[in-house]
Amino acid sequence: MLTDLDIKNLKPKETRYMVCDGDGLYIEVVPAGAKYWWLRYTVGTKRRKFSLGKYPDVSLKEARVEAILKRRASSISSGNIPSDITFKEVALDWFEKRVSGLTKQYADTQKARMETYVFPSLGARSIKNITAPELLRVCREIEATGFIETAHRILQMCGQIFRYGITTGACETDPSSALSGALTSYQSKHLAGITEPAEVGRLMNFIFYYPYERVRNALLFSAYTFCRPGEVRKAEWTEIDFDRKEWRIPAARMKMRRQHLVPLSTQVISLLERQKLLLENAGVRTNFIFPSERSGERPMSENTVRLAIRSFGYGPSDMSAHGFRSMASTLLNESSLWSVDAIELQLAHIEGNQVRAAYNYAKLLPERVKMMQWYADELNSLREESIKREKKGRA
Repeated sequence: MLTDLDIKNLKPKETRYMVCDGDGLYIEVVPAGAKYWWLRYTVGTKRRKFSLGKYPDVSLKEARVEAILKRRASSISSGNIPSDITFKEVALDWFEKRVSGLTKQYADTQKARMETYVFPSLGARSIKNITAPELLRVCREIEATGFIETAHRILQMCGQIFRYGITTGACETDPSSALSGALTSYQSKHLAGITEPAEVGRLMNFIFYYPYERVRNALLFSAYTFCRPGEVRKAEWTEIDFDRKEWRIPAARMKMRRQHLVPLSTQVISLLERQKLLLENAGVRTNFIFPSERSGERPMSENTVRLAIRSFGYGPSDMSAHGFRSMASTLLNESSLWSVDAIELQLAHIEGNQVRAAYNYAKLLPERVKMMQWYADELNSLREESIKREKKGRA
């Protein structure tokens, strides 16, 4: 086994090399002189390599402790779960499963929150023995510092970890489920929506594999058109012009009480054709594109869409049906490919000058048509990238 003196005496060479400390823990020395901790371990029949940080930022003692925790956490995936498995060990395994679909920055932020607020008090506890009052105490300590939204996010993340623990057999209950309404309510500055590209791709993948086709089509339609939830749920077939590839929403159903035109991408046209055939084969006679499962005379309920999004593991402050709009606004603006006027007009945001609004409506239509097709292609591309990251993470 290595000592701190041994590590300090390791000199850089022309090529990087690794020195073993034992039990799969290695320190790597790169030509520039920096030293990094690595853990090699096996999950099932696959060999894995995991970074534990840079030396001396992560000391020898800390690296050994982290290596032990990581090896125990990996036992969850192999099904050999220690009876005293801790909350932190389950959380680390959960993070590893999620990280393949996220950017490093986003994943690091999520993990840092747990290390700051939860691990110090609950990390070393057996996950089976953590109670709702203990979890509430942690969240209320965060509230006391003024970070109310963070407290809600931590509670939601803990809930996902406990539910992961239930599915893997590490624990039997989710104490966070008993804390609904226990925290101070807060008004989010923006309606919840996913805007980080890697997470957008992950969301699109969840939607593509949602088992109920009618709801899946409604979610995809929402993502591609980024219209308001009520406008999507109450959309009627008479509003669709398949030849012109347009959806004209009547003024009476628009928030701004002005007719709104939505250019439809090839993806949306294909989706609508599938939805039409689906309803016809089911013998559903309805004016609504997305009718209620119970009656063709009513549109799909808001709760149906909400529950679908929750089934993906997103909390109320992570993603909502309205969040497809903030998602589109962020991706379109950050692409720098489209004018602000075209984006705002497509979002149907209010335009105070009626003359300018009418002028833009006609002038910007060609740009909006191209923009809507680009956006649908971009969502599909982000989904494909998410699939590749997940496959790479499992390799």
